[in-house]
Amino acid sequence: MTDLLIFFVVVLGVNLLPAFGPPTWAIIVLYGLNTRLPVPGLVIVGALAAATGRMLLALSFQLLAGRLSDKTKRNLAAARALVLRRKRNLVVGLGLFALSPLPSAQLFEAAGLARIRLLPFTAAFFAGRIVSYSIYAVSAQQLSETSIGDVFRRNLTSPIGIALQLAMLGALVAFSRIDWERWLRRRG
Repeated sequence: MTDLLIFFVVVLGVNLLPAFGPPTWAIIVLYGLNTRLPVPGLVIVGALAAATGRMLLALSFQLLAGRLSDKTKRNLAAARALVLRRKRNLVVGLGLFALSPLPSAQLFEAAGLARIRLLPFTAAFFAGRIVSYSIYAVSAQQLSETSIGDVFRRNLTSPIGIALQLAMLGALVAFSRIDWERWLRRRG
């Protein structure tokens, strides 16, 4: 039970990071290979810890949203209206996002800044992560020779990983700078 609690805290901490955290699936796989904890338990606890961490990250960005300029606040309010205007598109988008291996921190940051309802957003993330973490855990044999330090180091020094994180951070900044009201008027 202590091992599972430590695992929860590690995954929660990684998912509180706004960028450059190691992927949760790698922690699940390595933990599964180096402990006697059952893989289904690791998948469920990992998904719960990841979803909790991302929701807390989004909530912290909601607090940060109050400190933004009035123009940025208007842009984010318009973006929220655009996202919520078509529920079907929101559900499809959330489903695709929840199953994708792309970094999720910036999406949760954007959701927090735009003050999107976080519980359904996080529930979709949790459900998708149950599926994707299960797939990764089944593939654990491919990582049997890897240490957690190697995974952390590769994630922090990989040019592709760094570029992807920087691109996602840039997309977050761009998202808050778009004049969504004007864009909506043109499309309306």
